[in-house]
Order: sequence, then C-alpha cells, then structure tokens
Amino acid sequence: MARAALKPSAKRRLPPRRRDAKATRERLLVTALGEFASKGFNGARTAAIARLAGCNIRMIYHYFGSKEALYLAALERVYEELRRREGELDLLHLDPAAGMAALVEFTFDYMNAHPEFIQMVGVENIQRGRFLKRSKKIPTDVAPLVGAIDDVLRRGRRDGMFRRGVDPVQLYISILSLSYVHVSNRYTLSTLFSQDMGDEDWLAARRRHVCQVILDYLRP
Repeated sequence: MARAALKPSAKRRLPPRRRDAKATRERLLVTALGEFASKGFNGARTAAIARLAGCNIRMIYHYFGSKEALYLAALERVYEELRRREGELDLLHLDPAAGMAALVEFTFDYMNAHPEFIQMVGVENIQRGRFLKRSKKIPTDVAPLVGAIDDVLRRGRRDGMFRRGVDPVQLYISILSLSYVHVSNRYTLSTLFSQDMGDEDWLAARRRHVCQVILDYLRP
C-alpha cells in the first residue's frame, strides 16, 4: 500500500531563526567605519550603510539611535583598538631602550597597516573634534599610555640611558607624527619626491630612520 502524503500541517516545522543581535550590531559598525572613513561624516549615508551590511535601515536606529551615535561608535572603535594593541606591548616590564623602540616600531607598523585610523582621525579633524569631545572613553583611554611612557622615561633616566626634561605627551606626538605623515600624505609626497611611499623597501628604511631619530633624541 502506498504511503499517504503528509499534510502540510503534519510536516516538521522548523523553529523561527533568531536574530543574532550582537553580530548584526557589529556588522553595522564595521560597515559604518568603512563608509565614514572613505566618505566622511557628511558624505556617508545610513541607507548605504544598512544596505552594505545587509540590514534594514531601522536596525541602525535600533542599535545606535542616530547617525551621529553610529559615527561616534566607529570613532571610538578605531581608538579603542589602537589603545588595546598598545597595552599589549607591556612597556612597564621592558628595558627602557627596548620599550621605547617597541613603541616606535609598533606605532609605525600600526599606522601603515590601519589606514582607516588615519582616515577617521582626518574626518574628525574636519569636524573640529566635535564628536571626540562627546566621547567619555577616548580621552580617558590615553592616560595609561602616557603613564607607561613616563615610566619608561623615568627608568631610562635612572639608568643613565635617557636625558632629562622629556615630556611624555610631546614625545608620543613626535612618534605619532613621524609614523603618520607618509601614510596620510602618501600620494602627494610620492609625486613630489618621485618615490612610492608605499614601497616595502622604502618603508623599511623609513621605519629604521624613525626609530633612530627618537632613540638618538632621548640619549643624554
């Protein structure tokens, strides 16, 4: 005897698929970071961000509340990632000279590998820092780094390796500047000097130069 076909109501019903809220929010944030970095705050569109993230535009307002809040979350993300990676250097437990070299080399490599950080900083400077001023995280997150640099400098002075009178904030801004400008101005500098600032050999020489400049400056 042939088996009777199952009625639709008798077929096994799959449970409804549950939305992964955390993954959706992260996907929106990563997509927004790319859009804001490449198009700026004014040029980026929430509709485009939602479409590229494969989400309904209502999800942006559900998870973030507004375009401004989404932009601030993206800005905080790039700074948080940099601060997290800097913390992994563990400068407090490194020899002063080795610690300073590690910070310089890390900063140089990070800027080269993360153009989205440089782009977002540029976008925020166009905004005159108005969103950065609203952040409760970014200004306070830099304090441990400044403290770690100050500790390295203090130990270096104690051991006769570093000179006196070096301000940790001034020093970090110098490290950042030397590691930054050839990335942020790559195309104009490459044209002016007929040298591809993205060339691997040139970058390796630049990296050695930056490290030498900082360490020579710190010598007594």
